[in-house]
Amino acid sequence: MRTVCGNGIGSSLMAANNVKKICDELGIKADVASVDFANAVGEKADLYVTIKELANQFPAHCHVPIIRSYVHKAK
Repeated sequence: MRTVCGNGIGSSLMAANNVKKICDELGIKADVASVDFANAVGEKADLYVTIKELANQFPAHCHVPIIRSYVHKAK
């Protein structure tokens, strides 16, 4: 699983930490890492977690759950 933002540094890293916490709480084993949008598809992940503005730019074959915030775990 990859969390994706424009540059792959700040926002997606915060999202990756939240996704890891959620997976741990639910007992889901997941390889979660952050990546920038330009390199995301090359990462070949099962899921690319990102915001709506970037999700619409992924190829149709990619599974892209949309989050409302990189920072807030509940969103």
